[in-house]
Amino acid sequence: MHFKVHHALLVLLVCLLMLSSCHNEYTPKAKSYPRIAFPEHKYEPFNPADCPFKFEKPVYAHAVDDSVYFGEKNNQPCWITLYLAPFDGTINLTYKEIDRNNNFEKLVEDAHKLSYKHTRKAEYINEVRIENEHGVGGILYDVGGDAASNVQFFLSDSTRHFIRGALYFNTTPNTDSMAPVVAFVKEDLKQLLKTFEWK
Repeated sequence: MHFKVHHALLVLLVCLLMLSSCHNEYTPKAKSYPRIAFPEHKYEPFNPADCPFKFEKPVYAHAVDDSVYFGEKNNQPCWITLYLAPFDGTINLTYKEIDRNNNFEKLVEDAHKLSYKHTRKAEYINEVRIENEHGVGGILYDVGGDAASNVQFFLSDSTRHFIRGALYFNTTPNTDSMAPVVAFVKEDLKQLLKTFEWK
């Protein structure tokens, strides 16, 4: 009997505590993303000594010779990664010399296939023709949606040199949260493409 009274009092106390805690209304917070501090759009010349190209890069981008590919030495000169530290991202540049094994048509087809590999997650892919004042031409692939890479491009003189670039972020693709960052980096890519020239 003593146990039942004790048990009933405990249940009553728990019920009273639950009822007293229900006075405040809960309002869910709106979905938001962390605020990003964008650096200035400032540029500096990038002229790697042993490579047949030069361009202007953002001052916040750190260039590294990308001599390792999937854990192995690639023996490909002028493969460069531009690290975009403020955004935890990269612009990967892979240079190839046009020759018998890598003719211009094959390299363009490979670049096209790699860009359209993202179509499953892409909402759209716009191809934008590139032609700068240094006589450098190519195509920029503007990829919309939750694709792994929102911007890819290639540049060539169609006879000797070919370079492909791709923008990646070390995060799960999310159009809503990444849109301001992608738009910011696209401005810096425009400067890279505008100033790119073969040596």
